[in-house]
Amino acid sequence: MEIKKIKIKGSFIINVKRFGDSRGFFSRIFCKKEFKKYNISNEISQVNCSYSKKKGTIRGMHYQIKPHREMKVIMCTKGTIFDVVLDLRKNSKTYKKWFGIKLDSKEKNMLVVPEGCAHGFQTLQKDCEIIYLVSKAYNPKSERGVRWNDSNFKIKWPLKPTEISKKDLSWNDYDYS
Repeated sequence: MEIKKIKIKGSFIINVKRFGDSRGFFSRIFCKKEFKKYNISNEISQVNCSYSKKKGTIRGMHYQIKPHREMKVIMCTKGTIFDVVLDLRKNSKTYKKWFGIKLDSKEKNMLVVPEGCAHGFQTLQKDCEIIYLVSKAYNPKSERGVRWNDSNFKIKWPLKPTEISKKDLSWNDYDYS
């Protein structure tokens, strides 16, 4: 596994190495020792799976507040998505900045979303499946969101949205207080 820093403090791209032979390949997608070297939380409390039928579907931008803030590692296991991390940590040098990357099931790359950051994605083809490694259990009372098109952040989504949940459409503009 190759871990690379990106412009959002505490966020990384992980390129998964494949070891192949005539049967196929083997890859490691989680390693406590490697995560520790980069100060990435290696406490995994949940592994979640998301499936989206339509190309252009947007899910997000989701996060949880203290004491249930969570780190996520995102991997697209079927299809291709545009994955976004948005820094909402007021003391961070990258506060209010976002970073987007294409995650592809063929490439086997992953995005680390640190605690205190919002996460969302858009499907770039139909029938996409995503696996999330999550450091804390989901807590509905701590759930928050940022609207996908909040003008405070100007996230550049690659496609016109085709599907967004009522909940994701209902988030207010981000409150800076």
